[in-house]
Amino acid sequence: MLIKRPDDMTDNDVTDFEIYQRRRDFLKTLGGIALLGASGLPLMAQAKSTFSTDEEQTPYKDVTTYNNFYEFGTDKSDPAEYAGSLQTSPWSITVDGECENPGKLTLEDLLKPHSTEERIYRLRCVEGWSMVIPWMGFPLADLLKRFNPTSKAKYVRFETLFDPKQMPGQQRSVLDWPYAEGLRMDEAMHPLTFMATGLYGKNLPNQNGAPLRLVVPWKYGFKSIKSIVKISFLEQQPATSWGRSAPGEYGFYSNVNPEVDHPRWSQKRERRIGEFRKRETLMFNGYDQVASLYSGMDLRKNF
Repeated sequence: MLIKRPDDMTDNDVTDFEIYQRRRDFLKTLGGIALLGASGLPLMAQAKSTFSTDEEQTPYKDVTTYNNFYEFGTDKSDPAEYAGSLQTSPWSITVDGECENPGKLTLEDLLKPHSTEERIYRLRCVEGWSMVIPWMGFPLADLLKRFNPTSKAKYVRFETLFDPKQMPGQQRSVLDWPYAEGLRMDEAMHPLTFMATGLYGKNLPNQNGAPLRLVVPWKYGFKSIKSIVKISFLEQQPATSWGRSAPGEYGFYSNVNPEVDHPRWSQKRERRIGEFRKRETLMFNGYDQVASLYSGMDLRKNF
């Protein structure tokens, strides 16, 4: 498969995997000193997480040029081609709903208390392809706890920036904008659930959800909402963008499940980007640690 490369990307913009690996190993010998980019956000992980997979990582070029981000277009190459229009500084995030400490924070204030770590996660798209990506960021639970959610907070809703001038794909009614996603509170607080600020030792590229995105590795990729501007604690299950668009195809949970096919795609097998042969898809994308969250649930009904 040919992957379109954006015109404004040069070889100097792409971190070769071997260079990245050597740099990360060197930092580990220094006790996890983090590097800072021009934005002041930490780029290198302080430690490799025990949650990380040791599988071969998808090349940086593929991770950053083969994306679903409909705010910039519906073709896989559109985000890399058009996301340069997105201005990620200044950036703010509103937190509201069933919590004791709601407010609007700048990105810098939101990130300041959090140490950065690396999580090498599998990513499985509902369309039947997958990647392995080294994310940089911190556990979502650490962020949510700062706002002291009340006992009424049963769900967490996330919302992407709505700005059709910066995100030209929003000028078309592909989805009911702004993009929204949600998690049950115990899913959001699970240690695997991750708030990413970078990948491959760099700040998040715009096309990958800069400056702040969710990563939920046991769910299909569309649950990992990008370019977040709002987080809400809710008592009732929130509507999601794909759930509103096609409720018979996209359930609220959207756990990776090889036994429940999408109407348009079999979920039994997947094609890892960069490989020719398909591989078997694992339940929960191989993250068995989350199975207890769904004990007693019918996962065919609650897809």
